[in-house]
Amino acid sequence: MKNKHIIYLVSALVLTIISCKKEGFLNRLPLSNISPQTFFKNETDLQLYCNQYYSNLPAQTFLRADDNSDDKANQTINPLLAGTYTIPPAASATDIAGTGAYSAGTATINGTGTNYNFSLIRSCNFFLSNYNKAAVSDDVKNIYVGETLFFRANDYWKKVKAFGDVPYINTYITDTTKTVLYGPRVPHQQVMDSVLKDLNFAVKSIPVTPAQSGRITKYAALALKARICLWEGTYRKYNANAGDPAPYLNAAVEAAEEIINSGAFSIYTTGKPQSDYYNLFIQEELQSNPEAILPMRYLASILTNDITRQLGQNGDGYSKNFVRSFLCTDGLPYSLSPLYKGDNTPDDEVTNRDPRYSQQIATRGFDLLNGDIITLPRIGTTNTSTGYQCIKGRSSSLAAWNAGQSTYDFFIFRYAETLLIEAEAKAEFGQCTQTVLDNTINKLRDRVGMPHMVIAALVKDPKSDFPALPVLLDEIRRERRIELGSEGFRLDDLKRWHAGNLINNPETILGMKLTPALKAQYPASQVSNIIVDANNYIRVYPNIIARTWTDRLYLYPIPTQELTLNSNIKQNPGW
Repeated sequence: MKNKHIIYLVSALVLTIISCKKEGFLNRLPLSNISPQTFFKNETDLQLYCNQYYSNLPAQTFLRADDNSDDKANQTINPLLAGTYTIPPAASATDIAGTGAYSAGTATINGTGTNYNFSLIRSCNFFLSNYNKAAVSDDVKNIYVGETLFFRANDYWKKVKAFGDVPYINTYITDTTKTVLYGPRVPHQQVMDSVLKDLNFAVKSIPVTPAQSGRITKYAALALKARICLWEGTYRKYNANAGDPAPYLNAAVEAAEEIINSGAFSIYTTGKPQSDYYNLFIQEELQSNPEAILPMRYLASILTNDITRQLGQNGDGYSKNFVRSFLCTDGLPYSLSPLYKGDNTPDDEVTNRDPRYSQQIATRGFDLLNGDIITLPRIGTTNTSTGYQCIKGRSSSLAAWNAGQSTYDFFIFRYAETLLIEAEAKAEFGQCTQTVLDNTINKLRDRVGMPHMVIAALVKDPKSDFPALPVLLDEIRRERRIELGSEGFRLDDLKRWHAGNLINNPETILGMKLTPALKAQYPASQVSNIIVDANNYIRVYPNIIARTWTDRLYLYPIPTQELTLNSNIKQNPGW
């Protein structure tokens, strides 16, 4: 039954890749070269056109994900958080209407490829202006309209997260003199209300089981709706003058519950709490995994990736602040638990901690590659910047390590995220009961053998990053941080909670404790350049004690040429 609900992306993605590499179909050619009179004739044409969207799906590859947050401190400091990010110029003539009116900026946002490029939206609008020419039923047409609106909604949401108010155009424009091309930015709230309308149509029109393997499903649309609506609802709650959060939080709950109540998905487990979480992210085949709402598929000789190899060479590392957030095995934070052994050695620090600690961070006994066993953290190498080496999605398989040959699948939408959305959105309304927790958070804890979150037993962490937040919401946020570590959500979370100032905590750029006794166990040449602070914690950036968050960082700057092309476009505050 599960196979009916899992999307098989290979066919669509390969078609997109082949068309980009060989023919440039719908990628390099101007849309004016596609004749609506001769192309949009049947369902096959609708499918072929929509295939181009699929390369924009947000797969979670873990590579440098969350380096722009308080979770990690890569050897190469993030320029935005270092205060060295510069306003990009325009980099392309590809834009909303193909006129240069809104050309693409060079900024890459959150590692997702979001920039000031409206070419995908323009392609969506071209389809919406022409799909009715196809000689198929309205129900069939609406499937592909739903797909188109799914991708348009996601792209506009990414632009709102990055830039705030943005130009909003929902029709295909060929007349370059149209004043709409040179109008002001549309307010955030108005754009997001349109995004929600697009999502609702997608959910209503995309089937649970597509006629063709390799297409998004109704559940994928619901997962995207839940993700976007949680972000927007909490953004409106915690950011001044941002609008009414209730409609979006309600929509997040409705979408999450429709997925949950379908019974089509569950948390992956084989009854091995010390390894199931780690193994979830190094699977050759997610098609039959019960946690995969939407997987990114890879197959030998068809479509492969290089992520496992790169994860071992990118100088990444979790921050001290992130590591402190792991609970102890009694369900208490380190600041309250009698089981906490301190952090004088890596072995002490991992003892009696949430099993996801040793399934996300390389600790003693972890096989890095084909029998290369960890005894001490690989500090002073490209393996890790902090001593807390990220191993989520990293396999010891030599086959996966071969350059560009890995066939491990990635999640695009994972059921665990949906459960976290349900719990958080309900808690924001004051409606998160013990039953809600048992059906969401505690499902995740069961996988790793952690004690259940029990509302009546919760105690506020005296070291909480959110001291004024009710304890239930605080602990749900902690659970989200741990479960979704290295999946690229953290900066978006800080922005929607208006919590960017957490970046100022010096522990967000500190690594493990390197005591003189521990340092003596390493070859002198390996650790000679490592700098520690007064408490012996590794300083990843020797010349920076703490980063400084300013409110301008809640939004990225608009590329400079956009301001020249359109005098109605104003730069974001502080840039």
